[in-house]
Amino acid sequence: MRFNIVIRYIGVVLLLNALFMLIAAGIALFNGMDTGFYPLLLGFFLTTALGSFPLIFVESERNISSREGYLIVVGSWIAACFTGMIPYTLWGGGEFDLADAWFESVSGFSTTGATILNQVEALPKSLLFWRSSTHWLGGIGVVMFVMLILPAMGQARQTLSNAQLSSLAKDNFRYRAHKIVQILLVVYLGLTLLQTVCLRIAGMGWFDALNHSFSTIATGGFSTKNASIAYFDSLAIECVILFFMVVSGLHFGLIFATVTGRRNNVFRSEVTRFYLFSILVAGIAIALALWKGSFYETVGESLRYGMFQLVSVMTTTGFATANSNIWPPFVILILIFFSFTCACSGSTSGGIKADRFVLSFKSLLVKIRQIQHPNAIIRVKMNEVPVSENLIQMVNAFILLYLLFVILGTLVCTVFGLDLMTAFSVSFSSMSNVGPGFGEIGSTATFEHLPVPVKLFSSVLMLLGRLEIFGLIQIFYYKAWR
Repeated sequence: MRFNIVIRYIGVVLLLNALFMLIAAGIALFNGMDTGFYPLLLGFFLTTALGSFPLIFVESERNISSREGYLIVVGSWIAACFTGMIPYTLWGGGEFDLADAWFESVSGFSTTGATILNQVEALPKSLLFWRSSTHWLGGIGVVMFVMLILPAMGQARQTLSNAQLSSLAKDNFRYRAHKIVQILLVVYLGLTLLQTVCLRIAGMGWFDALNHSFSTIATGGFSTKNASIAYFDSLAIECVILFFMVVSGLHFGLIFATVTGRRNNVFRSEVTRFYLFSILVAGIAIALALWKGSFYETVGESLRYGMFQLVSVMTTTGFATANSNIWPPFVILILIFFSFTCACSGSTSGGIKADRFVLSFKSLLVKIRQIQHPNAIIRVKMNEVPVSENLIQMVNAFILLYLLFVILGTLVCTVFGLDLMTAFSVSFSSMSNVGPGFGEIGSTATFEHLPVPVKLFSSVLMLLGRLEIFGLIQIFYYKAWR
């Protein structure tokens, strides 16, 4: 294991962080040098220094091992979160101590969207932009940007691509690593720009539109307003955000294929059909339950708020237009279920992913059929293509580990005095990168009042979920570092 090479690549990621801090400082300067200027400027200098030293003293290396690739990816995420907390810590403002600054930074980069801020609007525009930028950088993966801007990475690009993308996400790509990165970023940038324009047309100001686009396309959920999307009370704005949340939950490779007229598009994908059909059926069921329970006067109003909240948790975005904490148990159970399954692999969504859920369910049906017909050879297929046993085993192992970490997180939270619903919500919302949950951390609440150990453990769960478990636990295999 060549730690000097690992540190060099992590340094490049830090320089990308520094660039966005500088942009945020420029926004502070444009707004009359608001209170975020000096924290962001000092954060820029510190992050630039940390990122530059490895580039100066360590020679470039085009070929890296898979172990080094995993450590670069994990190290980059952790380093990004640590440097990302610098502006919050220096600003303070009565909102951030060290633990809260770390929590907000991890929540941003992991696109979880949970916050400790009770007064979001108290932050200057520059810090609001930096906060949303952490979503946008983390949404596509901090390493992905680096892979595009460094054309001389050679075999290292392929290694980092394999470490950053899950096997499920790569299934819908038929390109080399550099082409995959280009496709991801073109779709990502295109959706961000398109949503910004649409939100501006719908009535948002340019600043709010850009920040909410950063959060939506990254499926993060940070808003510039205390009341989240409910602040705007606009059906047009909600429809725009709803549409882009749904699109951001699709596989970006399939979006590219659909736009360019290729055969393997969203209309031919089993997982996409399951994802969209689930939204339709669950959304109607929630709307009817809310209308029948007299939470809203009309079916249309019930559909408006119910569908938005469903898609928000299903894509792990976490925006809110209503207090779902007071909704009936039937609706809450549906929302919790889709907080686990979530959207498609190859998107910016967190959670188990619809792909794994479909594959696991299909493998279960195959096992039942094999019990009935012991001599039959039955293969699990996805889009009429046989799936390898190794992939199915990985999927089932992931789901098992995921649920075990949720149970462990719930136990840890109850140790520190949280009631069962709140403890469970903190655990699954952190692992799924959803953000808001139920109980004391409902859609209109924050994580500010939680004990510091719970916040720290929650941040670990956020990183576990964002790196899809296996990526993060790789660093604990010390023998593999040799």
